[in-house]
Amino acid sequence: MAAAGDRIEADPDVMMGKPCVRGTRITVDLILDKLAAGESAAQILKAHPRLVAEDIHAALAFAAITVRDHYAA
Repeated sequence: MAAAGDRIEADPDVMMGKPCVRGTRITVDLILDKLAAGESAAQILKAHPRLVAEDIHAALAFAAITVRDHYAA
């Protein structure tokens, strides 16, 4: 969670509170949608120069934690 917690934030004043990469308006769901569509991390980084590889890893970690916590017994 450290990577996700350090790099992902949800601010009600930014993108209507959607989780974003800290300091950007790039949402976690945008990153996940691009990965699900088959884009590589390199393609995402090229399209969004403010991102670094750790931001993509943090988005994935955030999603995994969110799903795990949502479906926890």
